[in-house]
Amino acid sequence: MPSELLENTIATLTVLRTSDQGAFLDGQTGNTNDDILLHKDQQLSPVEIGDEVEVFLYRDPKGRLTASMRLPAMKVGQIGYVEVINTTNFGCFVEVGTERGIFMPHAEMRGRPQVGEKVWVRLYVDKSGRMAVSMDVDDEMRRASKAATDATVGQIVKGAIYNLTKDGAFIITPERWIAFLHRSEMTHHLKVGEMIEARVTFKRDDGRINISMRPTKEKALLSDGDIIMEYLLQRGGKMPYSDESSAMRIKDRFNISKAAFKRALGRLMKEKKIVQEEGWTLLTDIGKEWVPPTNQEDSV
Repeated sequence: MPSELLENTIATLTVLRTSDQGAFLDGQTGNTNDDILLHKDQQLSPVEIGDEVEVFLYRDPKGRLTASMRLPAMKVGQIGYVEVINTTNFGCFVEVGTERGIFMPHAEMRGRPQVGEKVWVRLYVDKSGRMAVSMDVDDEMRRASKAATDATVGQIVKGAIYNLTKDGAFIITPERWIAFLHRSEMTHHLKVGEMIEARVTFKRDDGRINISMRPTKEKALLSDGDIIMEYLLQRGGKMPYSDESSAMRIKDRFNISKAAFKRALGRLMKEKKIVQEEGWTLLTDIGKEWVPPTNQEDSV
């Protein structure tokens, strides 16, 4: 006896009859009420009675099992960078080329992707026999990746984050290079699936690369100084931070190390834009004329 047909599965079914709506496929129960409609809009090519048709099965808005010849763009076990099209209390649905999205349960998510965001997923068959997707793609990424032999230190690469750990983010580039971005090299809070640009800082023996979103040290002097100058202007030209401030206070306020803070202050003092007095940093007359840059080439 044939097994029960389920939504979110691919089946090869026989065309039993046709109508103005489309073709009715054998629901494999012996009851014509269970025959499955393959609507004309869901046919990629004409079908005739007796044809064996490979279809994707899903539930229509009334809960009826329905067929489409639009199959998933991914095969089971493959990975893809797909868009989230709907969220529920139990998970979300992603676009894989079928008439309806494929479900991803909360247990298979990394973070909580929202509608319109894109994430890397793997297509699999769950215990019930239905297709589903998972963001656990590390093994597949390793198999699909290529050694970054052509990468050069200083090169800017693009890529989407497929895993985010306590240590940092793992990215896959269009060249299929795997790149690691340490948390200390991030410039803002990142999400799994996010597309970023970063600079290659190191080529590893295992064929991967390390990357950074931060500018080079020389450019960082300028950008850190801009941050300090903007903060001073917002506070009327003075702030209770100086060379004497603790590293923790500086990190909390400016998200940079004390060493970077001191380098930036030193540059600004050489340019006579600031002075320090009794633990405070003050703008000079020259500093008060500073204009925030509107087109920084330093950002990555």
